[in-house]
Amino acid sequence: MPGETADIGASQVRRQSLPAVRRRRQRVLLVAASVLGAVLAWEGVTRIVAYTDDAYVRSDLVAVAPEVTGPIIAVHVRDNQKVRRGDPLVSIDPTPFRLAVEAAQATLREAEAGLRADREDRVAAADRVAGAAAALALAQETQHRGVQLERESFASPQQLDVEDARLRQAEAEAQAARAALAHAEQVLARDEAAIARATAELGTRQWQLDRTELHAPVDGTINNLTTRPGDTARADVALIGIVDAHAWRIIANYKQDYIRRFTQGGGGWVWLDSQPWHLHHARIQGIGRAISRSTDAPGLLPYVAPTTDWIRLQRRFPVTLLLDDPPDDLPLYMGADARVVILP
Repeated sequence: MPGETADIGASQVRRQSLPAVRRRRQRVLLVAASVLGAVLAWEGVTRIVAYTDDAYVRSDLVAVAPEVTGPIIAVHVRDNQKVRRGDPLVSIDPTPFRLAVEAAQATLREAEAGLRADREDRVAAADRVAGAAAALALAQETQHRGVQLERESFASPQQLDVEDARLRQAEAEAQAARAALAHAEQVLARDEAAIARATAELGTRQWQLDRTELHAPVDGTINNLTTRPGDTARADVALIGIVDAHAWRIIANYKQDYIRRFTQGGGGWVWLDSQPWHLHHARIQGIGRAISRSTDAPGLLPYVAPTTDWIRLQRRFPVTLLLDDPPDDLPLYMGADARVVILP
């Protein structure tokens, strides 16, 4: 019958589609299980291994700037030269500074000569005060005796008038002597202030003269030297950059969900792109506690770009690592790429 034939065909189709449905379900489950397994495997691996290729080598670039202004007469180093702390770098023409020192020395000698003369005047004024005081004491005593004699009628009023006049004269001379002493002491105070100023001026001029010779403040390597004799050195304007030989470190930017498992002193391994196929053991020196979220932030906060190849990434924080006992002949280059593996 036609109806029975249609039912039989439909049941056969359903029986044939059941395995296909099961296979589709199995494939979906397999894919889901694979994704879940990959996620769990990733979580498991990242709990024991934290890797980043967003790392680089860094040191301190010490900018050497003169503290005085003048023409450069000699450059004692060349580009990429290694220097030791205290090595001469640049000489600035010392002639005007030496002349300023000589002028300050002459001013100081003049002030010291004036001080010696005024000290002698002060001694003389003090002696005058002492003499006037003695004369005043004698006049007072004489006048007192005259008063007693006049009361007892042994001296005339005219004699007492003479003694009074002598007493007033002695008082005036004593007062004048004290005023002269006070003036001498004021002059000495001015002389001492002048000597202090002259001494300070001489010290300043000598300090400037000493600063005409620039020396390396650290051990390191001269970088990108462009200074030449004949250039003008300007105060507080950097002339020479030195890459510090004792400040090498690795800066590794790690995603924020990694850093919670890091500890200061924890171990890791560093691959330097400037020396591939070598792993160097390192220790975590510190973990950055702040980053900037904008590119125009002040330099006190590092900015770590949250994108790469147009892909938005998690925020990353800088982790500083120090190499453990690097070989003396290991060349490090500031700004070179590195890769870091940390074992939390």
